[in-house]
Amino acid sequence: MRYLTFPVRIIFQAVLLSWICFSTAFAQSPTHNQKINGYKGIWFTLGQFSEYGDKYSGGLGTYTAKHIPLAIYAPEVEKTFFVYGGTTGPYDTHLLCMAGVFDHKTGKVSKPVIVYDKMGVDDPHDNPSLAMDDKGYIWVFVSGRGRARMGFKYRSREPYSVDAFDQVREEEMTYPQPKYIPGKGFLHLFTKYTGVRELYFETSRDGVTWTEDQKLSGMKRPEDKNSGHYQISGQHGEKVCFFFNWHPDGNVDLRTNIYYMQTVDFGKTWTTVDGKKLAVPLEDVQSPARVMEYFSQGKNVYIKDVNFDENGNPIALYLAGPGHQPGPSNGPRQWYVLYWNGKAWENYPITTSDHNYDTGSLFVEGGEWTVIAPTENTPQQWGGGGEVVMWKSTDKGKSWTRAKQLTRKSERNHNYIRKVVNGSDPFRYFWADGNPDRKSESLLYFGDSKGNVWQLPYDMAGDWQTPVRVR
Repeated sequence: MRYLTFPVRIIFQAVLLSWICFSTAFAQSPTHNQKINGYKGIWFTLGQFSEYGDKYSGGLGTYTAKHIPLAIYAPEVEKTFFVYGGTTGPYDTHLLCMAGVFDHKTGKVSKPVIVYDKMGVDDPHDNPSLAMDDKGYIWVFVSGRGRARMGFKYRSREPYSVDAFDQVREEEMTYPQPKYIPGKGFLHLFTKYTGVRELYFETSRDGVTWTEDQKLSGMKRPEDKNSGHYQISGQHGEKVCFFFNWHPDGNVDLRTNIYYMQTVDFGKTWTTVDGKKLAVPLEDVQSPARVMEYFSQGKNVYIKDVNFDENGNPIALYLAGPGHQPGPSNGPRQWYVLYWNGKAWENYPITTSDHNYDTGSLFVEGGEWTVIAPTENTPQQWGGGGEVVMWKSTDKGKSWTRAKQLTRKSERNHNYIRKVVNGSDPFRYFWADGNPDRKSESLLYFGDSKGNVWQLPYDMAGDWQTPVRVR
């Protein structure tokens, strides 16, 4: 190149630099819209250790409970569409935001598709969530982490397909919880890290143009410098609601109390469960939105799921205990359902388990309520998850019976059992396994209303494969 004249050399160098930049950019994201050869979940450790292990760790492909929903059944095509946090190998911790589909007519599952490559991030806080519009387009909301890692919205190129996605927006959002209301559009609940965790929402008719972010809650006491919340949401027709806890002075390890808010007019007004209008953003911990007071008892609250009775009255599934660290010093964690009966809140215990981050789902069908959760504390005791158990109630949560144990003699704990929106057998809920005590492979599973369990194929040769029934 030294023999080229000066102008030619400058042009050559500019073209070469442009090509290098283009090649580098392309090389950084070669996997977008590519398929991988099986369902391999992300393994993660938070790295906050005490005597009995990490605050939480293990197979976290369907983490967090605050990513809602992860799966939707479309009766128009008899398919379940789902997303999860995946990897390419058994011990790889490089996070890939994945999408898959289960075909109920054939009983086969597709090869998973990489919607977004997290470029070296190993943190499943960046896992995706899912929505579907009334034309059948699949929307994937990829979580960010504050402003350090932005979030993304993707839309499928074709209706009822996960073959390819296009990015629609990049923005600040964590714990995405999109709801689609036919005829109106998207109402999206999410969290912003404003030094602490505060609750926001936005709306859009088409998923492309969105309103400004509107703050819903940032409550604190007069003596607090900071606030903070985690929310778990649900949808019943045009009603969108959420239960949330409070972080005293912004401390997530002291999360406590339970609050409730709802909207029936696409976010124009927010009310209590009995329709009393709330001034948002909420700022006072004594707000009329509060439905359970645990702070004075020194108890932590971990909300897991939301569902509704036949009249659209909300029900929360949650777990409470005396402290944030794992192990016997904080005693057994108590599972509850919190139920609005139309006139008052009712709170009933279900069972206990050994970890604050044991996470399951609540199902309501007529007079039968079902909880599917990892409440059997093996094989890795004091770690997140365990063996999966089905609990049932026929008196609206007042009493519960252990109906069936879904997994037995497992090598790794199972956790984060997540229900499918409008779920249909056999794919009504799904989850991942993983060893919370040390890095392991993580397999994914799904189950039906009777407690039968299938494993999603870890390795796939073809584009479609029949899952293997394991229980």
